[in-house]
Amino acid sequence: MSTRAGAPEHKPKATAIRFWILVAVNIACLVGLFTSSTATAAGLWTIGLMVALMLTGLAVGFALALASLLGLVYVSGTNAAISVLSTAPYTASSGWSMSVLPLFIWMGLLLTQSGLTQRLYQTTNQWFGWLPGGLAIGTTAAGAGLASVSGSSIGMTYALGRAGIPEMLKVGYDRRVAVGAVLTGGLSGQLIPPSIMMVVYAGIVSVPVGPQLLAGVVPGIGLALMFALIYFIMALVFPQMFGRGKAKVAVTTSSPGWGDRFRSLGGLWGLPLIMLVLFGGLFTGYFTPTEAGAAAAFMSLLITLFYTRKNQPWRQVAASLSNAAKATASIFLLLIGAEMLTRVLAVTGIAGDITDFIAQLGLSRFWFLMALVVLYIFMGMFFDTMSMMLLTIPLLLPVLETYDIGLMWFGVFVIILGEVGMITPPVGVLAYICYNLAKRREVNQGVRITLNDVFTAILWFLPFAIVFIIIMIFFPEITTWLPSISSAS
Repeated sequence: MSTRAGAPEHKPKATAIRFWILVAVNIACLVGLFTSSTATAAGLWTIGLMVALMLTGLAVGFALALASLLGLVYVSGTNAAISVLSTAPYTASSGWSMSVLPLFIWMGLLLTQSGLTQRLYQTTNQWFGWLPGGLAIGTTAAGAGLASVSGSSIGMTYALGRAGIPEMLKVGYDRRVAVGAVLTGGLSGQLIPPSIMMVVYAGIVSVPVGPQLLAGVVPGIGLALMFALIYFIMALVFPQMFGRGKAKVAVTTSSPGWGDRFRSLGGLWGLPLIMLVLFGGLFTGYFTPTEAGAAAAFMSLLITLFYTRKNQPWRQVAASLSNAAKATASIFLLLIGAEMLTRVLAVTGIAGDITDFIAQLGLSRFWFLMALVVLYIFMGMFFDTMSMMLLTIPLLLPVLETYDIGLMWFGVFVIILGEVGMITPPVGVLAYICYNLAKRREVNQGVRITLNDVFTAILWFLPFAIVFIIIMIFFPEITTWLPSISSAS
C-alpha cells in the first residue's frame, strides 16, 4: 500500500529537481557571460547558455536568438544587438534559395494527406515481400520514399512503424529485426530530394540549392540498397529470424502474383510524375530549384485533389496549407537564430580560435572527420538533425576550408550523421518513439517488445551506417558525381 501510494509522488519530485537544476545551470551560464573577461570567454558562455535553454524545452530558434542577443549585448553593446536584431531576420529568410523551402514542405504534407504514403508502403511490400527478408527490404524502400516526401524523420518513423512492425511480426520476424528495419528505414530519406534538410543546409552555408539536392541522390539510394542487401543476406544466413521456415508463415495469406504487383504500381502514378518534374527540371537546368519546387508542389496539389476527390479534397488541401505555414515559420525562426549565432561567433572570434585549436592538434582529414562522427552521434542523442546543423556548422566552416572539405559533400555527411544520432542509444529520440509505438497491442501483435530489444536492434544495424559513412570519406565522388554531371550538361 505504502509503495503504491508513494509511487505517483516520485515522478513529480524528480521533475521538480530536474527543473531547478536546469534553472541553476541557466543562471550560471548567464552570470558567466556577464562576468567574462574576454570576448572568447563570452562566446563560449553564450554557446553554453544556448544549450542550457534548449534543455529546458525552449524552442530551438528562440534559444539561439535569445542567447545570441544577450551575448551581443555584453560584447558589442545594446546598439549593436538592436542592429543585429533588426537585420538578421531579413538576412536569414530573404535569400532566393529559401523560397523553395515552403514549397517542399507543402508538397510533403499534400502527399501525406492524399494517402500516397500508405500506398507506397503497401506497394513496396508487394514487390519485395517474396524475397528472403522481403518485408524488411520493402520497409527500407518505403522508408526512403516516405522520409524524402515527408521531410520529418519523426513522422516517417511513426508511419513506418505503425504499418511495418505488425506486418513483420505476423509472419514470424524476430522482434528486433522488425524494429531495426523501421529505425534504419528512414536513414536515407533525408538525402533524397525533395529534402528539406538539404535546402536548409544550403541556406546556412550559402551554396546553390539545386546541386546540393542532387548531391544526396546517390548516397541516399546507396544507403538504402546497402541495408536491403544486409537484410537479404541475414535472411539467408538466419532464416528463422525472418520468419522463413516457421509454421506461422503457412497460415498467412498467399503472396501476391506479378499481376497484382504491377497493378499496385497504378496507385503510385503520381510519385514518378512528381520526381520526373523535380529531377528532370533540376538535372537539365530547365528549372531553377524554386521553379522545380513550385512545379512539383502544383503537381502534388492536382494529385491530392484526385486521390481525395471523394473525401472533401479542398478541406485536405486547406489542412496541408495551414500545417505548411506553421512548419515554414518554425524553420525560418531556426534560421534567424542561426544567423544571430553566426554574428556572435564573428564578434567574439570563436570560429578562428576553434580553427587554430584544431590545426594545433595535427589531425589528418580522416581522423578529423571521424572525430566529427563521434561528436554528431553524441549530439544526436539530445538534438534533432536541424538543431545540430544550426549549432555546429557556423563553427566548423573555417575548419572545413582548412581541411579542403567540400561544402556539398559535408552537407550529406552531416545529415546522415544527424539521422544516425537520432536513433543512437541511450537517448536517441527515434528509439523511444518506436518503443512507445511498439507497446500498442495492434502494433506488437501480442509480442512483448522491451526497450532493451529496441536498443539491441539499433546496435545490430548501426555499425553498417558507420561503415557507409567511412566509405563516403574515402570516396567523396559518391556525393559529387551527380552534381558535376548536372553542371556539365
